[in-house]
Amino acid sequence: MVEQEGGGGGSGGISEEEAAQYDRQIRLWGLEAQRRLRASRVLLVGMKGLEQKWPKNLILAGVKGLTMLDHQQVSQEDTRAQFLIPVGSLGRNRAEASLERAQNLNPMVDVKADPENIENKAEDFFTQFDAVCLTCCSRCVLVRVDQICHKSGIKFFTGDIFGYYGYMFANLGAHEFVEEKTKVTKASQGVEDGPDTKKVKLDSTETTMVKKRVVFCQLKEALAVDWSSEKAKAALKRTAPDYFLLQVLLKFRTDKGRDPLPESCAEDSELLLKIRNEVLDSLGVSADLLPDDFISYCFSEMAPVCAVLGGVLGQEVVKALSQRDPPHNNFFFFDGIKGNGVVECLGPC
Repeated sequence: MVEQEGGGGGSGGISEEEAAQYDRQIRLWGLEAQRRLRASRVLLVGMKGLEQKWPKNLILAGVKGLTMLDHQQVSQEDTRAQFLIPVGSLGRNRAEASLERAQNLNPMVDVKADPENIENKAEDFFTQFDAVCLTCCSRCVLVRVDQICHKSGIKFFTGDIFGYYGYMFANLGAHEFVEEKTKVTKASQGVEDGPDTKKVKLDSTETTMVKKRVVFCQLKEALAVDWSSEKAKAALKRTAPDYFLLQVLLKFRTDKGRDPLPESCAEDSELLLKIRNEVLDSLGVSADLLPDDFISYCFSEMAPVCAVLGGVLGQEVVKALSQRDPPHNNFFFFDGIKGNGVVECLGPC
């Protein structure tokens, strides 16, 4: 039945077994969206705490393939924060240690582990994927891979957790999607009298699919906003300070080759304040945008923050690949102290 509707069980088709496996989500977002997911290959770079949530969601959603790329070894922190890594994996490669549990989530998905360093990957390596998601990478690597993806029409995502703070960024290029809308009906002429006659009415029992298109900017542009313009100055008042915190933490990662560590808290805190002053000055904004107490909340990975951001990231990848529902354009920031998240569109987009 399903194979006939999809034109066969070949490329993009859904078999009877898959229809039974994915029945619930097919009812949720439709057969065409499931076909797109089933034909998609995804690359995930970095297997730390954030990667405990959204790879699971993608595998269960039924993508064609998921490749986990990570050249680092399992640490004590990883064993506590990453449930795909089994007990006794200390010292093993993180991607390879995560493979068995990830594959067991859904045997229909082709899950692979790649223990190489992303910095050694050539440009054509990334073009085999429909979506690429980077974590734990330096700013220069993020910008390079985003440019490759943008040029090749590949969906690009990146995200990270810094203590109580988390962020994700998406560059989907020129992205088309459909959105389900409640049908709007107008009162028939002559049926009703009075001032309410011309009012539109929403019929909650009927919906229609509306095609839309949105254009994303590249990460390099989003991180290089000119805050000296009048338009930018006006926007600055309502821009989340998390954007500037991200700039500081990416600079710390570039300078130190790592993220802030609890065991070197005093030293790293001092450096973070210094970098804060340098970065915000270079951006032409006041250091007061990021109060000194930010250094108390950006160490290690907090499991609840990983869960929230991982859920959002997984949701956005599914939406992008299935082309269903409006995506977050282009940043999403989560503040675990306040317990809220915000979407910011920054850059020339």
